[in-house]
Amino acid sequence: MAGEKWDFDKTFSFSPLPSKKLPFLQDKDTLALFMKWSMLGRLSAQSYSFDQTFYPYNSERFALCFFRDPDVVSSLSKELKAGAWVPLDKPVVCVDVELVPCTQVSMELFDPIYSCGILRPSGHVVKCFHDVYPDYDELRRMLQEEDSEHYYVVGREERGEFLFRIFEHLCVGGELCQYEDTIDPYISTTKQIYKDLISVQKDPETKKISVVSTVLRVWAYDESGRCYPGRREEKQTFAYLIVDPFKRHVTLFYHCYGVGHFTQ
Repeated sequence: MAGEKWDFDKTFSFSPLPSKKLPFLQDKDTLALFMKWSMLGRLSAQSYSFDQTFYPYNSERFALCFFRDPDVVSSLSKELKAGAWVPLDKPVVCVDVELVPCTQVSMELFDPIYSCGILRPSGHVVKCFHDVYPDYDELRRMLQEEDSEHYYVVGREERGEFLFRIFEHLCVGGELCQYEDTIDPYISTTKQIYKDLISVQKDPETKKISVVSTVLRVWAYDESGRCYPGRREEKQTFAYLIVDPFKRHVTLFYHCYGVGHFTQ
């Protein structure tokens, strides 16, 4: 029992990994899409190593240690100067953590979207009328409006998957998003980001590939209330911790909703 108590109370330490560059943040074509979607400079990722064994049941403790770690706080302050991050001005006192399902090893989850009326055979997104948004389409309706006839064309569990969440975040975009006429840029960019963030392994006997990463959606609070990823409630302002328990690496994948950069 003493060992179990110690395990829950363990303290993690973190070290930034500045040399670990995620390919999707180096690719000029992807960055051009981020600029079009008003996410450039506001969508980013930073990787760290950590020093203790990670278990999913210890996620809240892990996240609290992360946001309290002086090297993490310092690295976020440096990134703030580049315009991508929210500062941690005051000490974090608590966190909320959501364990995000992450099991997909292919893009088959999106197959139903191609055959339900959201897209034309060419892959172009079907436009539709909306009371508020003059330039609206069936893809965004499926993503954002639960009373859409297509809302559950992708099942409830599948909509919760990290792969689908990345897709949804990209499709909705930033404050001045210029939406795509076809689905292909969203799908290809989702695949690239997911592949860069997630670690997988192959079973030597069955040859089956499975995800080994744990994904946590996180919110941090200081004495004044919620401070990270933003003080205001906004679905497109998000922070995920993607944990590789074998390499002992964690990546903070972050976006702050607003007007993105207009130049790379």
